[in-house]
Amino acid sequence: MKLWGGRFTKPTNELVDEYASSIQFDKKLAVYDVQGSLAHVAMLKKCEIIPSEDANTIAEGLKKVLSKIEAGEAELSNEHEDIHMNVEKLLIDEVGPVGGRLHTGRSRNDQVALDMRLYLRDAIAELSDLLKTVQQSLITQAKANIDTVMPGYTHLQRAQPVLFAHHMMAYVFMFQRDVERFQDSLKRVNKSPLGAGALAGTTFPIDRHFVADELGFDGICENSLDAVSDRDFVVEFLSNSALVSTHLSRLCEELVQWSSAEFNFVELDDSFTTGSSMMPQKKNPDVAELVRGKTGRVYGHLMGMLTTLKGLPLAYNKDMQEDKEGMFDAHETLKGASQLFAPMIESMKVNKESMYKAVSNDYSNATDLADYLVNKGMTFRESHAVVGEVVLNCIEQNKYLLDLTLKEFKQYTEVIDEDIFDVLMPEAVVNARSVEGGTAKDSVLHQITKAEKLLESAK
Repeated sequence: MKLWGGRFTKPTNELVDEYASSIQFDKKLAVYDVQGSLAHVAMLKKCEIIPSEDANTIAEGLKKVLSKIEAGEAELSNEHEDIHMNVEKLLIDEVGPVGGRLHTGRSRNDQVALDMRLYLRDAIAELSDLLKTVQQSLITQAKANIDTVMPGYTHLQRAQPVLFAHHMMAYVFMFQRDVERFQDSLKRVNKSPLGAGALAGTTFPIDRHFVADELGFDGICENSLDAVSDRDFVVEFLSNSALVSTHLSRLCEELVQWSSAEFNFVELDDSFTTGSSMMPQKKNPDVAELVRGKTGRVYGHLMGMLTTLKGLPLAYNKDMQEDKEGMFDAHETLKGASQLFAPMIESMKVNKESMYKAVSNDYSNATDLADYLVNKGMTFRESHAVVGEVVLNCIEQNKYLLDLTLKEFKQYTEVIDEDIFDVLMPEAVVNARSVEGGTAKDSVLHQITKAEKLLESAK
């Protein structure tokens, strides 16, 4: 008979058991379930709800169960539906009927909410640390390429030259926001729902704050109905994970482009690429493509969770069993991507010459010619029109701005002097943008220093 089966006159259909069971995925919560149970039984003892001797026996039994779980020796069964009932069955096998006292004053509804919060607390810490490692790898590349000039793009069209280090630092600050979002979400994750019971609390004189303190929570969920039905913290985790995936995917897209023969800006290390079964010359950026591809899977988990919750009345409903697989998978997907990303970035070869050649053979210094004319007294609209004409004629003559002679420049306006050639050099174009946050070398070095301080303060 099932542990809840007293009210029933016949067993559940075997297909129902198989369909409704969650043990195949919520076994990931096993360690957290035992942690929560240890705190719960300590509270039952403190509040004298069960005899001290029974509480001590249960606590020792739970420790044995935990050891078996950690050693991979615990036998978990669909017959017992979920991780909570499996742990209770393992406990009763260890200590006998006294193990049945453990569930006093709680429900699986507040129990699962507790386990998930404990799980996410660790997942957030792990992902935050991994993202910091990714940030450090980007900073390492930025430092190594502080003088490397590359084309900057808008609309995937050459726009203005930037430092490759500047481009790397853009992602450092993206991932910094991701870490901060994860950390901020802990304020909402780190609340204890235990004691809410099934939905209305419990008649036993429990001490919810004691359990919260034992488990390192910042406080308790204030309303029992909300405590067991709230999955906002899962949605928020999935939303934050989706944004991390977005940022990883954007960089992956650039790595795929940059490693193509058409760009030839970077070469990914052999250990993070694969070959073709037919074409022996191929070196494919499969890791970057996989990370990019798995972004859709994380998005899907977010949409799935939102859809599951959108029509649920208070409080707990079995639909909410769907809250775990997406959470687990999003965590594992991001964990795998982040673990690969840092060494892939650090081992990446940057083709400085190819980047410089690209930025020398375009018109991305045109804005600087326009700014030069403004400094000579033209309005920006006048200078914009003049430079547009210069660029058009250069295109027709298959020339770039630095190919023109001073005489040719003066055909458009007499205010241009010999110093224009220094102004239009790629290095000068980059270093002219010394505004805070700009791409000039000093500005990028300031960004690196600031980012390093952020990472150091987070340790």
